[in-house]
Amino acid sequence: MDIDRSVYQLRCELRGHEGDVRGICIIGRGMIATSSRDQTVRVWSLSPSDRWKYESTRTLLGHTSFVGPLSWIPPNDQYSEGGIVSGGIDTLVLVWDLKTGEKVQTLRGHQSQVTGILLDDSGNIFSSSMDCTIRRWDNGKLIESWQAHDGPIQAVIKLPSGELVTGSSDQTLKLWRGKTCTHTFTGHTDTVRGLAVMPDLGILSASHDGSIRLWAVTGQVLMEMVGHTSIVYSVDSHPSGLVVSGSEDCSAKIWKDGVCIQSLEHPGCVWDAKFLEDGDVVTACSDGVVRIWTTQPDKIADPIDLESFSSQLSVYKFSRKKVGGLKLEELPGLEALHIPGTNDGQTKVIREGDNGMAYAWNMMEQKWDKIGEVVDGPEDSLGRPVHNGVQYDYVFDVDIGDGEPIRKLPYNRSENPYDVADKWLLKENLPLSFRQQIVEFILANSGQKDFTLNPSFRDPYTGASAYVPGEPSYMGAKPIKPTFKHIPKKGMLVFDVAQFDGILKKVSEFNSSLLSDQEKRGFGLNDLDVSRLGAIVKVLKDTSHYHTSRFADADVVLLLKMLKSWPTAMIFPVIDIMRMVVLHPDGAATLLKHINDENDILMYVINKATEEHALPANLITSIRAVANLFKSSGYHSWLQKHRSEILDAYSSCSSSFNKNLQLSYSTLILNYTVLLIEKKDHEGQSQVLSAALEIAEENQDVDAKFRALVAIGSLMLDGLVKQIALDFDVESIAKVAKASKEAKIAEVAADIEILIRQ
Repeated sequence: MDIDRSVYQLRCELRGHEGDVRGICIIGRGMIATSSRDQTVRVWSLSPSDRWKYESTRTLLGHTSFVGPLSWIPPNDQYSEGGIVSGGIDTLVLVWDLKTGEKVQTLRGHQSQVTGILLDDSGNIFSSSMDCTIRRWDNGKLIESWQAHDGPIQAVIKLPSGELVTGSSDQTLKLWRGKTCTHTFTGHTDTVRGLAVMPDLGILSASHDGSIRLWAVTGQVLMEMVGHTSIVYSVDSHPSGLVVSGSEDCSAKIWKDGVCIQSLEHPGCVWDAKFLEDGDVVTACSDGVVRIWTTQPDKIADPIDLESFSSQLSVYKFSRKKVGGLKLEELPGLEALHIPGTNDGQTKVIREGDNGMAYAWNMMEQKWDKIGEVVDGPEDSLGRPVHNGVQYDYVFDVDIGDGEPIRKLPYNRSENPYDVADKWLLKENLPLSFRQQIVEFILANSGQKDFTLNPSFRDPYTGASAYVPGEPSYMGAKPIKPTFKHIPKKGMLVFDVAQFDGILKKVSEFNSSLLSDQEKRGFGLNDLDVSRLGAIVKVLKDTSHYHTSRFADADVVLLLKMLKSWPTAMIFPVIDIMRMVVLHPDGAATLLKHINDENDILMYVINKATEEHALPANLITSIRAVANLFKSSGYHSWLQKHRSEILDAYSSCSSSFNKNLQLSYSTLILNYTVLLIEKKDHEGQSQVLSAALEIAEENQDVDAKFRALVAIGSLMLDGLVKQIALDFDVESIAKVAKASKEAKIAEVAADIEILIRQ
């Protein structure tokens, strides 16, 4: 059958994932693997009872956050039924045995989300990451790595020649022979998100600029495919010459010779799309469903399933439909017209069927008069802000300063910014000396960096072309800036409350246990040690004299001795004392003298407290102790140096059900955010951003989520990773958070949305 001349229709739906389906991998024997935001990889096999449908046969559990790229290991001596390699936002690359469904290797090394996975002919695994590197692994060991781009790497593929191609947020593709870049492809105007091989022709790339390009390996653009109205996340090809792409615009498009021949609508964005060998198409959607589409009549879903899918689409479109900036489904029905208006001309929008109808209150006749249907623009206008009942491309918050209230500045990109500025200044009764700054504010916040004034424009007051104020009035004007409620975060958060009596009681209990054990009594404390411990706590309790009180070196030595020698299950009260010691100026300084590269007691304690099957008490006390280190600038270099090890050690805390642990971890992330912004550490900021996004997306504790969102906003505002955050789909996270019933969550989400628009 000529699949390029037939229409694709739904074949079946694969349900089981509990979150967005992010990746697809076509594996042998008619099987499919999919990855999801629900932290799982699922393997699907053809149903024994219906050979055109699939059922879930394995669920692979091991990632601690959403899973993205997948690659298949064909059956070999090590994996008799093949294997799967997966990468996730948790920075891990995991290798799975499909025969057992067990995780057999964990590859650690990346500092941020893993975005691409492939295998070479020798079985080596290549992984790409938002940390800008490519890493090569052999049998679980890192063989080599290199920085491949100036921006986060979004995808990597292997050509038939064995060469690699990478795509990046720096808007380029690169061709690699080993670790040598032999060519850089330029042309896209935004992030290169997806890559695929086009047999016998070259390389396909999908971009945030909404286009798909076909490149010759020499770098020449052979074809450009334009048709999507938003980010294109993925692209794939079939030997028949067909191309499929998945997009944020909720469609998968089928292309032939550069022309879109069919658009497959979905009830959510399409993260990935792949061809099966027979030409059927598999799509991964944000509604958590995998769908297979076919051109073969005998494979098409039965009428009931087709009707069900059509209903899903209708419900989804209805939920997104807005009138006058309002969700149609949230508008009141006709019963609202039974309530009289309060003043003549008062308007009300009512839901009538699938439309919004405007009514005005007629005070004289005491009835609602129908004005007409309220309509919005095309679908890509959904979500546009409304000001005074009118929809705009932007509604900015403008802070004039000097205690003045925040002003709302509405703007459409089609308008002349000088004209808008003039009218707005007059309306707000503000001096015209603000004019140029308002114009520059509009241009900067609407993304019009290369704005060119229309030569036909004339100043409405002088008749001349655009007026630029003189230097004195310009320099004297107050800065115009967007206002944020919760970002950027300044200063460090600490855990400065301790139940010292309870801590000493627990130490005494553990000490008695050690002294009663013949093999361990040598680790116990003698009377002098107990007395010294009491003296340490006495100093810590007397916070009013922190500026003058001192610790003896022997005090810190005693604590370090206990941390080293006591059994792991008994160290948490000792860590808790150390947590408070580092908040004392002299205590922090005294401890610092005992830390060096040869004898790094802090990393020793962290590793001991976080070892496999770690006690929650050890995790909480140690992570809070590390968070408290940020208060003393003397530890900042150490914290920056060991950032990767520390965050890796505590990464499992983000998925913990213990709310105290969640809050402690998010505090650590927020403190690292402040430090790494100050240090202008791009790599560190990327890792912290990845961790913060994971918390914000998965965490249920309000305070932990809030601190993670503050970290994200601060990194986007003052850090170096705003583009990475956008590539991580921070907009979706902010949108969900903004709908929270918790005011502070909604407020910081609004801060982030302002940054996204800038």
